[in-house]
Amino acid sequence: MSPQFCIHGHFYQPAREHPWLEVVEIEDSAAPAHDWNERVTAECYAPNAAARILDDRGRIVRIVNNYERISFNVGPTLARWLHRHAPETYARIVAADRASVAARGRGNAMAQAYNHAILPLASARDLMTQVRWGIADFRWRFGRAPEGLWLPETAVDLRTLAALAECGIRFTILAPHQAARVRPAAGGKWADAGPGVLDPTRPYLCRVGRGLEIVLFFYEDTVAREIAFGGLLESGEALADRLLGAAGEPGRAGDRLVHVATDGETYGHHHRFGEMALAYAMEVLERRAGGRLTNYAAFLADHPPTDEVQIRERTSWSCAHGVERWRSACGCGAAGHWHLRWRQPFREALEWLKQEIDGHFEEAGERIFHDPWAARDAYIEVVLDRSEATISRFLAAYARHPAGLDQRRAALRLLEMERHAMLMFASDGWFFEDISRPEAVQNLRHAARAIQLAEAGGRALERPFLERLRQAESNVPAFGHGTGVYERLVRPAIVDARRVAAHFAILSLFQPTGTEADVYAYHVACRDEQRTTRGAHTLLTGRATVTSAATTESETLSYAVLHFGGTDVHGCVASGWDDEAHAAAAAALAGVFGSGSVTEIIRQVDDVFGRQFYTLRDLFTEQRRQVLARLSEETIAHLESSYRRLYHESRALMRTLRDADVPVPREFLMAAQFIVLTDLRRALAAPGTLSPAAWDLVAEARAWGLALPSAELEPLVRARIERHLASADGLFAIDNLREVEQALDFAADAGIVPNLWQAQNVFATRLAPQLPHAPDDVRRTLHNVATRLHFSLEAMGGPGA
Repeated sequence: MSPQFCIHGHFYQPAREHPWLEVVEIEDSAAPAHDWNERVTAECYAPNAAARILDDRGRIVRIVNNYERISFNVGPTLARWLHRHAPETYARIVAADRASVAARGRGNAMAQAYNHAILPLASARDLMTQVRWGIADFRWRFGRAPEGLWLPETAVDLRTLAALAECGIRFTILAPHQAARVRPAAGGKWADAGPGVLDPTRPYLCRVGRGLEIVLFFYEDTVAREIAFGGLLESGEALADRLLGAAGEPGRAGDRLVHVATDGETYGHHHRFGEMALAYAMEVLERRAGGRLTNYAAFLADHPPTDEVQIRERTSWSCAHGVERWRSACGCGAAGHWHLRWRQPFREALEWLKQEIDGHFEEAGERIFHDPWAARDAYIEVVLDRSEATISRFLAAYARHPAGLDQRRAALRLLEMERHAMLMFASDGWFFEDISRPEAVQNLRHAARAIQLAEAGGRALERPFLERLRQAESNVPAFGHGTGVYERLVRPAIVDARRVAAHFAILSLFQPTGTEADVYAYHVACRDEQRTTRGAHTLLTGRATVTSAATTESETLSYAVLHFGGTDVHGCVASGWDDEAHAAAAAALAGVFGSGSVTEIIRQVDDVFGRQFYTLRDLFTEQRRQVLARLSEETIAHLESSYRRLYHESRALMRTLRDADVPVPREFLMAAQFIVLTDLRRALAAPGTLSPAAWDLVAEARAWGLALPSAELEPLVRARIERHLASADGLFAIDNLREVEQALDFAADAGIVPNLWQAQNVFATRLAPQLPHAPDDVRRTLHNVATRLHFSLEAMGGPGA
């Protein structure tokens, strides 16, 4: 019988969202992308949903969805982000699973334990919740029950496998070294599962106690390592040959599964164009005699296990010491002279915090829920859909009594506390070399959010937590230890209703916010706002009700913000005032503002509102940058005016100097660069036909010996191409297609190499299907554009290139 082939991609990113705002803030290290999720999506997740198959001349023959041909899991924290921010890629992933069900009777997609915690190190309750949340998330996204579930880092013990089996999971995937002994399933003598004994091409039955069992697939680790760390992705043909070689002799009895498991990010992010090598390898395997692609569930349906396996307890695929990488200084992940002694006290501090939070949850939850832990397991319904209908339905099912407003808020606060207390155990926090790394900081931010929610319920935990965190010694002297990391990198991120109100009020000085606005994961309703201006100074007072979308808790606060021009802002927020107290304070401030000095005004604001104040620094990151950019516009406009005058007044003289082979003053060249590039950016960003002035500006830049910033101009050219391709339909098809050609001509003349990935997708999905029915003039233009976009006309059914 012929072998079958399966490549599994484990696609995952941790929860990068700010725990209070529930958005991923800008990450400069990911530039030019907004953040690392966006960057890895552009390099990996999206390309795998539209991978190119090229001919021997480098032209596109087909665009294929790799997710239709491989086994995969998409971690829930990544799937959530893709759903919100990359909906086209997300839709292609979901559609790929549906297509695989139609083609093979079983889906390619597998579930994953919810937030990538190391399950053998989790408490029994957290283990079950992680599995149940992962399954529920999968059902919600893919519309079916999962048959397989990916274990984070393939970390495993019998307790974990029992939890999977109890939840209806049929199989999971492990590395070969995680198998201990094997024997025939019907019984017999156990044999050590060494090389030549364990057969990775066959499934194995694992009995996990209480009459439960699960099937284990052990992937071919040599090929997996060559894919991840070797040069195997440099050629799709080589990858296919390697997989065929791993199948062994053709005469072996019975069907067998040649399969590997790798990080999904290998295909495009870790190895550029890895998704193309993967796509081509899958085509080669399908094309060659006997090569059949499958997935684990489909293979298992036809090939139930005939042998039994026992596992090595507490092992994983990425730690040679079992699961020590996530709780001790085992040496995995060490970087040069940096130590890993921080790992153990870091975990111990979080485990202490988790025990305290769990105790608080159980004690307080008993008064609210029939069964607090059952309610937590079911809370994933609300995490996936925070609509009023879902929250009401959830509380009706799990609350002891009809949920009044206070009980409702207390219930959601407790459940959010538990959610963040689980998120703080994401495996990434221990994976790298120091507790000050962004991954560990993210875990600490979830811890801080859980602490805040616990303290709102009367349990003070921050101080004893920080005492324990002090034992986690950082490699970075500036931090010293985990407490230093917390104070420097975590505490400034903590958000409460006062911070949200201050953000809303300060932002109102610079842009209209209306009387109601969503500030990330909060809703702000404003009233009694009064704005008074005296010269360059502005006083803004008002009342705002801040409501958390997660817990529905609300607080009404009063605010006052003084703006003295430019970036000089002084704001204060007060709580606990009624309308009368607010009116009196606003009137007093207005009186001083009308006649007092700046010092008197600030003193009055501080006397009325208290000494805690807010400035532009307290705006959330995105809006702070937007406001500062806006405040810079006037200065930039003044600079542009000066540069433009210098450029135009001196251009004739500078040409004379240049033509006479006399060095042109650097000051003039700086002005020329500023003006030429400013005008070029505007020409490229303008709607409609690209102005001939764009070519003139390129010529002008070259005449002065100025280098064009291709990386800065490329997105503008790319946007023009994509915009006109998307509009190339109906009466204006030819006009838009010619605009595409013009933009491509300009890019070639300017030495700009545009990223045509999305343009090619648009052409393939929207325009290529029009070719057979288009009028002759449109067809000719479509062929021209297809050639310019690097498509093979022969493959598209057109004339030769």
